[in-house]
Amino acid sequence: MKYHQIPNRLFIKNRKKFMAQMRPKSIAVFNSNDIYPISADSTMPFEQHRDIFYLSGADQEETILVLFPDAMDAKHKEILFVRETNAHIAVWEGEKLTKAKATAVSGIRTIYWLTDFDKVFFDLMTEADTIYFNTNEHYRQAVETQTREDRFIAKCKKDFPAHQWAKSNPILQQIRGVKEPEELELMQTACNITEKGFRRVLGFVKPGVWEYMIEAELLHEFIRNRSKGFAYTPIIASGNNANVLHYIENNQQCEEGDLILMDVAAEYANYSSDLTRTIPVNGRFTKRQKEVYNAVLRVKNEATKLLVPGTLWAEYHKECGKLMTSELLGLGLLDKADVQNENPDWPAYKKYFMHGTSHHIGLNTHDYGELKTPMKANMVFTVEPGIYIPAEKMGIRLEDDVVIQETGEPFNLMERIPIEAEEIEELMNS
Repeated sequence: MKYHQIPNRLFIKNRKKFMAQMRPKSIAVFNSNDIYPISADSTMPFEQHRDIFYLSGADQEETILVLFPDAMDAKHKEILFVRETNAHIAVWEGEKLTKAKATAVSGIRTIYWLTDFDKVFFDLMTEADTIYFNTNEHYRQAVETQTREDRFIAKCKKDFPAHQWAKSNPILQQIRGVKEPEELELMQTACNITEKGFRRVLGFVKPGVWEYMIEAELLHEFIRNRSKGFAYTPIIASGNNANVLHYIENNQQCEEGDLILMDVAAEYANYSSDLTRTIPVNGRFTKRQKEVYNAVLRVKNEATKLLVPGTLWAEYHKECGKLMTSELLGLGLLDKADVQNENPDWPAYKKYFMHGTSHHIGLNTHDYGELKTPMKANMVFTVEPGIYIPAEKMGIRLEDDVVIQETGEPFNLMERIPIEAEEIEELMNS
């Protein structure tokens, strides 16, 4: 890992919150992710399953966390199983977690080697009535690959058919959505690294540069500041590419007079940031570009004010639609007839702003968090309105990450990242 070790008090708190909601005589199991093959002897870089990381801090493959609050032996209330390390592994793969290091990272005192799992787990299951399975129920999930978690669940159902089953996900959605102070600090670090990358490219961009060159500048700055790199696949979209919402080719040359939409941000310690800025290739917005840009900025600023405790996510997006409709009328992109005759299921503004305004962010870029209940303090949301006009070869989106406060407006984790059109022009021409 490139990041500084996270104090284990965060993971101790997270486990306490989870176990407080478990049924009596129940056990919960969380598996690490697989290392996924590409072909031959090549593999994708390892990414830890965010749930086991959230509850243990263990950032290593072949790891299993077991939580059993009602275990008869107190040392089995929390157990972490890790892959046994040795001198051979140290030479070929590098340092792995020892038992002492696993305790230091997680705050869990009982550490077993993974080879002991089947024996220990069978014994614990004789004491348990219910097992919590960690299924993926995120509203955006579309997973086709069988995961390590999937294999464990299938085996467990076969080996222990008389046990009751429960779901970990509803508990995780609730507790992961509200961030602890330590998590907010980690997210602030990710945002600060993102700021450094953005400021770097403001001095780099000019007519003739290629989108992938901008991507390279950002990656350089992120990694040199202890990030693994991008929190998600970067979008560097110049000209009409910005009207493709998930444009990731980043292989076109940036032309005089065009804008560049950059939806790109750093991770830090597995926590995401999520930034979008739109800048002029030549360092100066045209009058029309600035009109549309400022309209998007006004929607972002007003939408941010709506993120307060008690707000319902669905109602919030309706209000954001009203804000955008007003701006599109002012820009002459819609007229009153368009609004009066709109389809309620696909309002007129959707022609130019077809995605949502906000989503939870944290250990995942589209993070866990309740969406059907009122918002709470210390939830973290993106705010990312956009206007997309293919006929004018223009797509503008602006995005910050904000923390809901007990009272007042949210705190903007990206408040230091330039966003006003005039400031961007000044920095690009200094």
